[in-house]
Amino acid sequence: MNKQSNVYTTVYIIILVLVVGTALASTALALRPKQQENIDADKMRQILAAVHITPEKNGIVEDFNRYIVEQKVVNSAGETIEGNAFTINMPEQIKLPADKRSLPVFVCKMQGGEIKYILPAYGAGLWGPIWGYIAIDSDGSTVYGAYFAHQGETPGLGAEIEKPAFTDQFNSSLHLFKDGKFMPIEVVKGGIAPASGADYVNGISGGTITSKGVGTMLDNCLTPYKLFLEQLSK
Repeated sequence: MNKQSNVYTTVYIIILVLVVGTALASTALALRPKQQENIDADKMRQILAAVHITPEKNGIVEDFNRYIVEQKVVNSAGETIEGNAFTINMPEQIKLPADKRSLPVFVCKMQGGEIKYILPAYGAGLWGPIWGYIAIDSDGSTVYGAYFAHQGETPGLGAEIEKPAFTDQFNSSLHLFKDGKFMPIEVVKGGIAPASGADYVNGISGGTITSKGVGTMLDNCLTPYKLFLEQLSK
């Protein structure tokens, strides 16, 4: 075949594309299990962070399996239903009405034997998704800790939701039930207590929209757990 001909060039390009495409596809398939392992490990790390546990890089899975003694899924009636808590897609769940959602619960047993319930949350910030995990004491009301993350909030502003200065406010001074009424934690500006009487944390200075996003996320994601948490209190 004439190497200077258009036919040769076309055939050569087609073969090259097929070879390179096959190689890339094979590589992607080979790496997929490892990529999923890394994704799962990072999720485990985030869940443990809500209860102030920081595992070593190579010990995340072991620590997760040690401390998380149960994973279950409940509905808005507080009933346990079928499902895998770890693999539930939260972005999809929050699009559903509260009574249609599958709600993951991660039960953590601390070193001292205390039980904490870790609940996931997912919402929207200024530039993209925000998410986190809220740890609740066994009384179903007292907050133990929290972890928050984001996809693209502004560094030094909205991105501060992942820093201890913000997350450390989520502690035992906060309660989800006040005088028997369920009130998700609010995020306020300037330390001004909400008129509702709910417990609150201070928002990020200069990160108003992200702070409001966290408040909306907590309301939207924790409210469906109301009956489940009431059962814990009893």
